[in-house]
Amino acid sequence: MSSKPKAHRLRTGRHSASGRIYLLTAVTHERQPIFNDLYVGRLVVNEFRRAHEAGSATSIAWVVMPDHFHWLIELQNGDLPKLMQTAKSRSARAINQQRGRHETLWQKGYFDRALRREEDLKAAARYIIANPLRAGLVTRIGDYPLWDAMWL
Repeated sequence: MSSKPKAHRLRTGRHSASGRIYLLTAVTHERQPIFNDLYVGRLVVNEFRRAHEAGSATSIAWVVMPDHFHWLIELQNGDLPKLMQTAKSRSARAINQQRGRHETLWQKGYFDRALRREEDLKAAARYIIANPLRAGLVTRIGDYPLWDAMWL
């Protein structure tokens, strides 16, 4: 049995393609709930926007939960490993700088799921942004500050 984390096995043999839709998930180191701090969570959101502005990915929907994020994107230029490495490393740098620390922020790897275009992307986006409701963090999604979807 392999001792590698599951996130690494998921990507084995996969390749990413521009124009494909992906659901991406990354988890904080030891599932620390550092995004309970709204300002710290916004630093992750800044990296989603930076990737969008750089033409790497079109953000369809995202939510930043206390210890992880879900990001539904259409990959534009580049590949998933580079996109995720950039988003995670830049956000870690910004968060560590803001907190005056030098700590490991993210677990290694990430989870990805390619969606087919014929899948209902609005349903996938609704599922993503409803995470705070299912987790019991809020009673209305509008009360949770760290989410967005392109249709809203």
